[in-house]
Amino acid sequence: MAQDSSKKDLVILGGSYGGISTAHYLLKHVIPQLPNKASYQVILVSTSSQAICRPACPRALISDDMFPQEKLFVGVPQQFEQYPGSTFRFIQGTATELHHTDRHVTVSLKDGNTEKIAYYALIVATGTSTPSPLLGLNGDSESLRATWNIFRAALPSAKHIVIAGGGPTGIETAGELGEYLNGRAGWFSSKLENPKVPITLVTGSKILPVLRPAIAKKAEEFLSQVGVTVIKGSRVVTVSPAAAGTESALTSNATVTLEDGKTLEADLYIPATGATPNTGFMHKSLLTASGCVETNVSTLRVDNAGPRVYAIGDVGSHARPAVHNILNTVPTLCSNIKRDLLIAEGDDESAVGADRVFKEDTRETQLVPIGKSKGVGAAMGFQLPSLLVWLIKGRDYWLWTTGGLWSGSQWAKES
Repeated sequence: MAQDSSKKDLVILGGSYGGISTAHYLLKHVIPQLPNKASYQVILVSTSSQAICRPACPRALISDDMFPQEKLFVGVPQQFEQYPGSTFRFIQGTATELHHTDRHVTVSLKDGNTEKIAYYALIVATGTSTPSPLLGLNGDSESLRATWNIFRAALPSAKHIVIAGGGPTGIETAGELGEYLNGRAGWFSSKLENPKVPITLVTGSKILPVLRPAIAKKAEEFLSQVGVTVIKGSRVVTVSPAAAGTESALTSNATVTLEDGKTLEADLYIPATGATPNTGFMHKSLLTASGCVETNVSTLRVDNAGPRVYAIGDVGSHARPAVHNILNTVPTLCSNIKRDLLIAEGDDESAVGADRVFKEDTRETQLVPIGKSKGVGAAMGFQLPSLLVWLIKGRDYWLWTTGGLWSGSQWAKES
């Protein structure tokens, strides 16, 4: 389908939390309030035609029986059938080059062709890629499912698993695999003796650095109850083979060498040491040293990219990567997009009001399930008991929240 040159295209790159939410909000609350609303179209570009509740990956990778699959994966185009066809277009493809000076983006399509899309406004919501293909939608949903199947086939013969990374994803993956393979120690046992499959989690510093030390200590206790040993303060320096745990050598046996010289032999190695921003298609002048999009922390504009270019989600530099930060950003972002579009239509700046300002909530907030019944965390600075962490997140890793988000009902009211 060729681009309609009569339309002013609001192009969103990325079909996950930030991209889908922004598309719904624009279609519900921004375009209807513009003077020439029929001239606008939202184009959503995503590598995958399905969205996934990404936080659920540490449990979902074990078995399809862990979650109802129709809730875990949802078709993206179907979520937008509620809007007039002339206002929305979905493209399954991957952005390969952004030409921000002449305002178009080149997209490699699923069918192998390429398309050059001129944009009137651009929202970068491409997110990040995880070092382990098990833990995120790095490609499309079919490749993620295939990766899980390969891992599941290797799991029964594993005698020792090593996980690198002391953040929430590493802790959750260790907890889920530990309980699934080893069960949990009894009520009065602080440690599971002789686990069937010992799991070693390695981190270069402490675990769960966003949370206070007392909460991290509790997490370590819960991990030991499912057969997980934590090595802190000695990061992984080499893995042999080097590709172990990645797409090309997912289930290879590996020798893991730590900076203190210790080596660990792993039947399965899972790198969970952070994520890489999906910004390879962007000019370096638009990026921070770590590869994130250089985003105005107040307005969410990408100031160096020219007018009406924005970023949302983990790909931007404006906030710590976290789903609650993405959702808190959406109304601010879309309010500023509306303001910019109205000014471009000829409205006076004083008439449309000032920019809406985003302010990150930096209070201690993070929930980390550890297996199917335990968890640690804090919300808005308050430590939560294990039962509450289970109730809010641990039961189904936020799957209870994503239906309204994907369908747009969460954004039914302008906020």
